[in-house]
Amino acid sequence: MSDHFSAEISSRICTHMNNDHAEAVVLYAQSFANVANTTAAEMLSIDAEGMDLAVYEEEEKLSVRIQFDHVLTDAEDAHQTLIAMTKQARIQARIK
Repeated sequence: MSDHFSAEISSRICTHMNNDHAEAVVLYAQSFANVANTTAAEMLSIDAEGMDLAVYEEEEKLSVRIQFDHVLTDAEDAHQTLIAMTKQARIQARIK
């Protein structure tokens, strides 16, 4: 984990995403980890290069890593990147 993403920052982001944006975390699994039948997902950690998710596909639990398209510089960059990924995933979901 880089200096920009301490365990505390990772935990804060993950808690926020899991509590307030659970739908987006499911979309990340479906769109960026190609787990189409995701029934639930939980963000476990985030760092400058990507995020780790626990993904539930029917009754199976998978661990997936999603790489970002760039190395994040700080928590604000993470925030903006996750928003952009959510928008992209929603567009992809409508196309399918």
